[in-house]
Amino acid sequence: MTQFLPVGIQNFEVMITGNFVYVDKTRYIHQMVKPPQGFYFLARPRRFGKSLTVSTLDYLFQGRKELFEHLDIADTDWEWRSHPVIKIDFNTISMSTPEKLEKSLLYHLHRLGKEHGIDNNVHSLPDCFAVTIIEMSRKFGEKAVVLVDEYDKPIVNHLGSGKKSLDTAKNNRNILKELFGVLKSGEVSAALRFVFITGISKFARVSIFSDLNNLNDLSMHNGYAHLAGYTSEELRRDFKTCIEALSTQKHIAPDVLVETVRKWYNGYKFTADGEPVYNPFSIVRLFESGEFRNYWFETATPTFLINLIREKGYPVTELENLKLPEESLTVYDIDHLQLEPLLFQTGYLTIDRFEEEAYWLKYPNREVRTSFLAYLLNDFAGRDNIRVTAVYKRLHHHLRKMEMEEFIEGVRSVLASIPYTQIAGRTDEAYYHTVFYLMLSASGVAVQSEVLSSRGRMDMAVELDEKVFIIELKCNQSSDMAIRQILEVGYYEKYLQTGREIYLMGINFDTDRRTIEDWQCRSLEKCKP
Repeated sequence: MTQFLPVGIQNFEVMITGNFVYVDKTRYIHQMVKPPQGFYFLARPRRFGKSLTVSTLDYLFQGRKELFEHLDIADTDWEWRSHPVIKIDFNTISMSTPEKLEKSLLYHLHRLGKEHGIDNNVHSLPDCFAVTIIEMSRKFGEKAVVLVDEYDKPIVNHLGSGKKSLDTAKNNRNILKELFGVLKSGEVSAALRFVFITGISKFARVSIFSDLNNLNDLSMHNGYAHLAGYTSEELRRDFKTCIEALSTQKHIAPDVLVETVRKWYNGYKFTADGEPVYNPFSIVRLFESGEFRNYWFETATPTFLINLIREKGYPVTELENLKLPEESLTVYDIDHLQLEPLLFQTGYLTIDRFEEEAYWLKYPNREVRTSFLAYLLNDFAGRDNIRVTAVYKRLHHHLRKMEMEEFIEGVRSVLASIPYTQIAGRTDEAYYHTVFYLMLSASGVAVQSEVLSSRGRMDMAVELDEKVFIIELKCNQSSDMAIRQILEVGYYEKYLQTGREIYLMGINFDTDRRTIEDWQCRSLEKCKP
């Protein structure tokens, strides 16, 4: 029987009965629900399967055994008993003001009570929530289940838009704190079988759930590293037909296709030891459309993150291979937003490795890296110009084909497009370094900035399959000086054993004319004495 791709499907029953491809995660869900009582929290980036997980739990606790017949949990000792489920999906809640948030939540709870024949017509939101839980448990004769999807949306939606919006976010946070504070009370807790809360961020979790000390955070738990996202095994198993069809369409071997898919959409790690996973949304869209594109990034733009980078004057070249102390990923405060943990939580950076009590972060894959840096470049340059975008998108083609004149002209064209108001007062080497780095990265090549060698730090290295460009940038000096520095310090030495051709590139910017004054690109072989 033909299976369908679940584009936009987040309802478990629709997924199973409609014969959509479903990647079975019920072995992890069974781990959660086995204890007689459990309170859990999970933070994951958007479009990562959180809503489907909530929906799966909903039908599980309804006792809908027929939906789970061929899944892993069917082979366990799970008792298929029906529990009253109180589900709050913040995607359906009004939240433009604190007043609307409170009113919408009350309406949702009142409607839920009416549907189940209980009297919860209380006008205090925390009291209404408590009554709903207790009375539904009494009526059903079973402990209640609380499922919350996108708990932090009333906060995240108001970040990055000025002080007034930030005040709204803080007031919404206070409402949520009162609402979820109900879960800690003795009478309510005694009526609860299971609680699962999910969202994008953890920065609000600390204040909202600070008193809920039995809330088990699964966000960086090794046992749940693969609860959301697809592993390599799951990709090959559940999308086998899709892989074969797309490899035929693209006229490439299945293994070659899978490797391309990995580079584009794999790489997310939520624990130091966990296997990297694929972005589910991008995988489904890839097989549905048959084209490699930046699907996940296109669903939303990280406005508040870009604003934070701009406000703090953050050196964007340092986001590559970022090192953070272990405690940094557990410090979350809406009153003092920190960029690095937010970039990790929202999926723009991910864990590379854990060494010496510190996490090393990186961009997870090509989709995120090129899209995010292209967005930064457009913001940095002060405009989103379609013509300019077409120019910098070609830069990697010029490097691959050694079309160096065209490459330099492309860089000059992008620089010329930047309004004077954007560049005024920022005419030092760091500015040109940043813009040049963003141009190359956004074009799709692997760029390393401030690369450490045994004898110092080179400005930039661009690694292609068969060649490496060692690049040194100067301002108001000369390209000769840049080339001499590369040779004297020996920046190229770390690449001598790679088997790739090595090219030395020196670029000198004229800060008055805001362009490249002179440049050179030489093969290392021709530079050696």
